[in-house]
Amino acid sequence: MNANFQQQRATKAFTDFISTPIETLLQRHHNTAGSQTVLTFFRDVAANVPAYQAFLAEKGINPATIQTLEDFQQLPAIAKENYIQRYPLSDLCRNGQLAECDMIAASSGSTGKPTFWPRFFTDELQIAVRFEQIFHDSFFADTRRTLAVICFTLGTWVGGMFTTSCCRYLASKGYPITVITPGNNKEDILRVVQELGGNFEQVVLLGYPPFLKDVIDTGLSRGVQWSQYHIKLVMAGEVFSEEWRSLVADRLGSQNPCYDFASLYGTADAGVLGNETPLSICIRRFLAKNPDAARALFGESRLPTLVQYDPSSRFFEVQNNSLLFSGDNGVPLVRYDILDTGGVITYDAMLEFLAEWNFNPLEALSTHTSAALSVQHSALKTQHSALSTQHLSRGIHPLPFVYVFGRSNFTVSYFGANIYPENVSVGLEQPAVQGWVTGKFVLQVQEDADKNRFLSVVVELAPDVEESEEKRQVITESILVQLLRLNGEFANYVPPEYQTPQVTLTATGDREYFPIGVKHRYTRR
Repeated sequence: MNANFQQQRATKAFTDFISTPIETLLQRHHNTAGSQTVLTFFRDVAANVPAYQAFLAEKGINPATIQTLEDFQQLPAIAKENYIQRYPLSDLCRNGQLAECDMIAASSGSTGKPTFWPRFFTDELQIAVRFEQIFHDSFFADTRRTLAVICFTLGTWVGGMFTTSCCRYLASKGYPITVITPGNNKEDILRVVQELGGNFEQVVLLGYPPFLKDVIDTGLSRGVQWSQYHIKLVMAGEVFSEEWRSLVADRLGSQNPCYDFASLYGTADAGVLGNETPLSICIRRFLAKNPDAARALFGESRLPTLVQYDPSSRFFEVQNNSLLFSGDNGVPLVRYDILDTGGVITYDAMLEFLAEWNFNPLEALSTHTSAALSVQHSALKTQHSALSTQHLSRGIHPLPFVYVFGRSNFTVSYFGANIYPENVSVGLEQPAVQGWVTGKFVLQVQEDADKNRFLSVVVELAPDVEESEEKRQVITESILVQLLRLNGEFANYVPPEYQTPQVTLTATGDREYFPIGVKHRYTRR
């Protein structure tokens, strides 16, 4: 590894980041066709990443034959099973040099064995643009003293450390942002907000949606007046309803959810792939109230996460309803199948579709924002000039949309942790339990009347075994022990008070959950 090269690489990327306005960064995709960008990226990876060279050779593919986007789209997709887990970690990096990365994050696999994801400073800078887009366009953090409270789990898990780095880079760029890292310690978060929040014009909480809601509800029960802190939320890892967003907005005293919330489409594999914008939220809230329109657009009655993405940073494709993306990172990924179902919609196609349903999101966003920001402007007592057209246009960029229903490989997401049926199976296979059950179960995340999430496991009892509270408690404890043992994300992401699953026992062949003669599905959404 050439130390001078690393230094030059870092210096150039940081100089470009801090000297280039966010508006310019978000217009880069206009200058180069996405097809040209991804072809250049492919050639670089094929020339410099040993694992990808070996992968192509095994498939009998000569990189020189990939000349057009159509050629590129014929390349076999890569995934954890056929690529990441088959090659040494160093071979997945450029030049086979793990030492050219300066940070490693971990994500749990289905067996609980972590997958390691290295990255370099420059990889974080390109993801920092996603955070800048949110802090600038949604939160106006370029002109407001902002306390960013990192509520993601810290440690080797990707969310906390990555987010912390990105927020600090914004401060380096001149944003009046101060960062503090209580992690997912609820008591520390509440203390931080109450003791420090008054020194700032707004407080941004960054974490998993159900955890942030728990923090907010706990604060309300203790008399915290959230509205005085002008709270904003940055979230990741969960699909949530617009009813959930409205409920949380109400409890925070939020005047405009389109500008006070932003959800990230993020992954340990490649950082942040896309993010909610005021425009995408405005559109999603319309679709939530018009399920026929949502069904026509997405092909399903459930509402996916809807974000915008920068095609100069991440190139998306759809193959058999699965999202593939290509993007640079410590481990560069070409046509990577992350096992998310979803789709891509161009900016123009989205506006045309909404026009057919008599909805203009640009007008709606401008109308709602004008009133809401006027209220905020008055409440903050700042010396800002009157809100201008420029302010109202923030959050409106002609970037494409990607929608995500979530993992297609039968996982459920809970407080940002991917929970696998295999983790639960082991709990039902323990000696104290296995004689009572068939091994079938249904794993799902549900909400109670107050929109708090809980992990539900419906278990099928063996024939002639009768339900009892004692059996239910033993089974609950067995599942919990194995979840904590096998799934590092579950153990670290989910607060202890939300870890115990709510177990329901049913008789063999229960019609709702275990109909006889039907192929069983172990998860429900």
